[in-house]
Amino acid sequence: MIKLDTLTLSAERQVNGDFHFKGMGKEHSLLTSNELRIRLFAWHRHSFYGAILGGKAEYEDNFGLYLSPYTALDYLASDSASLHGRIEWDPKLQVLKHAAVIFMEALSEGWFIPSFEEWKQGRTGWKLLLPKEKESNYEKLLNDAEQLEITYMSAWFQSAANELLQGTTNTMEAWAELCMEQQALDHSELPANVGREAFTVSNFNQEESLSFDWLDEEEWLVSIGWKQDDVPFKVCIQLAEPNMDMEWESPKKVDEEWHLKVLLQAKNDSNLLYEVQETFLNNGSMPNDLPDHWRSFYEARLSKDIGKLLRIVPMLRLIEGEPDQIATTLSDDQAWTVMEESSLQLLKAGYSLLLPSWWEELRMLRPRLKAQLKTSVGSGRESLLGLGQLMQFDWKIAIGGMDLSEEEFMKLASEKKRMMYIRGRWIQLDPAFLEQVRQAMKKVDQKRGMSFRDVLQLQLLGMEDSERPVGSGESLSEDASSSGGLQIQIELNKHMLKLMNQLQQTKQIPQVQPPASLQADLRSYQLDGLSWLLFLRKCGLGACLADDMGLGKTIQFISYLLQVREGSLSSSENKGSVEKGVPALLICPTSVLGNWQKELQRFAPTLQIHLHYGSQRAKGDAFMDSIHGADLVMSTYSLAQMDEEELSGVKWDCICLDEAQNIKNAYTKQSTSIRKLEANHRIALTGTPIENRLTELWSIFDYINPGYLGSLKSFTHNYVNAVERDSDLQLTGQVQKLIRPFLLRRVKKDPAIQLDLPDKNEMKAYVSLTVEQGALYENVVQSLMDKIDTLTGIEKKGLILATLTKLKQVCDHPALLLKENGQVTWEDRSAKMMRLLEMIDELRDEGDNCLIFTQYIDMGHMLQAAIEQVRGEPVQFLHGGVPKAKRDEMIERFQDLTLPKEQQCGIFILSLKAGGTGLNLTAANHVFHFDRWWNPAVENQATDRAFRIGQTKDVQVHKFVTLGTLEERIDEMLERKQGLSQQIIGTGENWVTEMSTDELRELFSLRQDTLGK
Repeated sequence: MIKLDTLTLSAERQVNGDFHFKGMGKEHSLLTSNELRIRLFAWHRHSFYGAILGGKAEYEDNFGLYLSPYTALDYLASDSASLHGRIEWDPKLQVLKHAAVIFMEALSEGWFIPSFEEWKQGRTGWKLLLPKEKESNYEKLLNDAEQLEITYMSAWFQSAANELLQGTTNTMEAWAELCMEQQALDHSELPANVGREAFTVSNFNQEESLSFDWLDEEEWLVSIGWKQDDVPFKVCIQLAEPNMDMEWESPKKVDEEWHLKVLLQAKNDSNLLYEVQETFLNNGSMPNDLPDHWRSFYEARLSKDIGKLLRIVPMLRLIEGEPDQIATTLSDDQAWTVMEESSLQLLKAGYSLLLPSWWEELRMLRPRLKAQLKTSVGSGRESLLGLGQLMQFDWKIAIGGMDLSEEEFMKLASEKKRMMYIRGRWIQLDPAFLEQVRQAMKKVDQKRGMSFRDVLQLQLLGMEDSERPVGSGESLSEDASSSGGLQIQIELNKHMLKLMNQLQQTKQIPQVQPPASLQADLRSYQLDGLSWLLFLRKCGLGACLADDMGLGKTIQFISYLLQVREGSLSSSENKGSVEKGVPALLICPTSVLGNWQKELQRFAPTLQIHLHYGSQRAKGDAFMDSIHGADLVMSTYSLAQMDEEELSGVKWDCICLDEAQNIKNAYTKQSTSIRKLEANHRIALTGTPIENRLTELWSIFDYINPGYLGSLKSFTHNYVNAVERDSDLQLTGQVQKLIRPFLLRRVKKDPAIQLDLPDKNEMKAYVSLTVEQGALYENVVQSLMDKIDTLTGIEKKGLILATLTKLKQVCDHPALLLKENGQVTWEDRSAKMMRLLEMIDELRDEGDNCLIFTQYIDMGHMLQAAIEQVRGEPVQFLHGGVPKAKRDEMIERFQDLTLPKEQQCGIFILSLKAGGTGLNLTAANHVFHFDRWWNPAVENQATDRAFRIGQTKDVQVHKFVTLGTLEERIDEMLERKQGLSQQIIGTGENWVTEMSTDELRELFSLRQDTLGK
């Protein structure tokens, strides 16, 4: 056998409790970690023969080994030293070896208990309880080891014991179960799988955690179940309310004092109680009815526990500075403090406090501020004049099933008591609640009442959402963040209750008869829409009619105009009639002016229409003369801004915005100009109240009912960020509740509509890039990647959006990006165009007509030229630059299927902005989206030019997608994402500008396997 050199071994305990073992061999050279494993731990089972031991990365030389506290304890106490060579232990390590033997035996035999001193400091700790002979050996060891302090040894033992406690799943689970059973052992309430390196006495506040004068070690060990307490009873106290005279209908207090009783409760039967009378408390005598086996414990335990109770709750001391005598009577305020605060302290200390049975119910009761509307509010025909109308009401305070008048409540509040007895029951008055009530009343007094808007919003949101102050001068949503938890409950009278139900349930609105001069039959749902518009007019409230495209918003508004103009409302509803000589104003996109003219001539020939449009339109003083005698003035969004001075000089009977999404950007000059116009009633017509952002909905609602949703800043803070970014379902629900009374939306496929429309079939037309397109595409992407990291802010966003446009143009046709002039070669340059021409051939051979939408005017011209050249038939192209007269002519030519065949035009190209809304083009039963807008709401609007009332054929919708490009990737994303208009969440195209460089590369990069030949 080969003997190795003598090894000198030392160890230093680290701050974290680990031991750093170092070995020094021949010529005082340090052994590496690997050499130490072989020399020292080849026979040590606990460390898996050294396999789990290692050095520390921060030591580059990697000398020495680090052992956890228990591993060091196990190694030093065992005989696992090297058999191949002598080991010299340094003096400190020699002492640790002797101590390790004692510690291992203590752990094995259970010679230790939880440390009370460590627990008071919020840590897990253990106290050695060695047998007498072992204790003397341990003390001698410590006395001989001058270089080791007792705290050093104690810390080692405690760290090793805690490590052993967490060593296996079984021990961890057993410890967690013990802590669950004995809550006084561990107040940290950590999950069982979390290491308890330290107890956290979280059930005590900071001051309490520093002092446990009322608790000694013996009691603590009993409370955690470590030691057995032989006393058969425990001391508890009972708080009883003042004596009541029950002969009255509502019991009255006979005295003003609460009674505090000391009870002895059997440990084995909680129902067995003995009251310790006041005389026994003062003179120490014993109750006569105590069980015999209790008597020997009575005096000592009662005296000890009374002293502890008074140290925990000093307020219960009978006389300050006197011996431990407990008070037997308390005032109302003292009783409240005992029930609300001291009861928790006593419970934490292990004492029971028996309280009146009604206390828990009282604690759960939260007073509510109630506004009871007066009986007359809402009953008169002139009672409601809009959202700003002030309502008269009486204040009440609701506590449980009891209502206190404002006078009663303020009288009680002036007594400044936390608990009061009134009408045969106790109530609790929180000072914070009193202050909130005063502030709410003060705000309302400043407004001289509560507005109808406040009442409506509180009713719509319900009590669970309406914990907010009222009367602030803004809508309730404005102050939602400063509510402070005050509940405002509106108690409606029968008139207002009926009105609220009608606002929330459209079916409850009385249905009117169609106007006699209307030259059409209204469908059932259209008659509901007419009734709804007239009902909101009577209430002085704006309306947003948001029916699906093609359901007849136009005819519903025409019917509304006729009904109001004819004064056909009953005398009890003449709030809805119109002042004589005051016209209504319709503002719409230029592209649909002609459509409105035709519809008005067809359905309401009796109305006098004035068109404020064109270079010859009246200006200045001549404007008032030009509209004299008109029932309806028609103009456009662009003119509303240009002719703001003329239009704002009239207080219109009604202002209607068609395609109201045109004011979705609240602070454009156009939107601002329109908001300045005054009217008795405001109506918005739109099939897409939200296209991309929730703020678009706010913009429309701030037009129809100014101020209803608060300022844009507050609406964004309270709703937009959480709904759009986090998809907050609760706030989404609140927005839906708030807008429901003023937004009426029906969809074509709703069975209740009963349109019997043909089917709409949507399909994707997938195409590849040609080689030319592929090369251009990659060049555009590479150009972006070369520059993207050098730009920031607005320049970076501008570059990304410009790249988006270029890539979409490449996918359409190379000539669109290259801006080629003159003769363009169509063949083989664009797979998308070639596929379109093939599909047009097929549908035209079958006698079908089609609409083709593109967002690029140059692309529209190329398509027009290509289709005419290939097919040899006329093709129309409608875009923003086409004059109104020409537009009307083009639409009429496409729709009139009675024209001679050579005059008909069955292929209609439209730019998405100019032709995507307001037009009736039911002569087409095929719709092509040549390039994508990437907004489902906008695309659906365009599709609904054909899929609407009057369509008799199934509509085929073809959406082109170029494979391997960003078109395919974004189409996949849209398939996975619901639109904002369906659930009030969503994003616009600008989200692309927020992507990282890597994300942009992934989105834009071209898949080579998709390239055509």
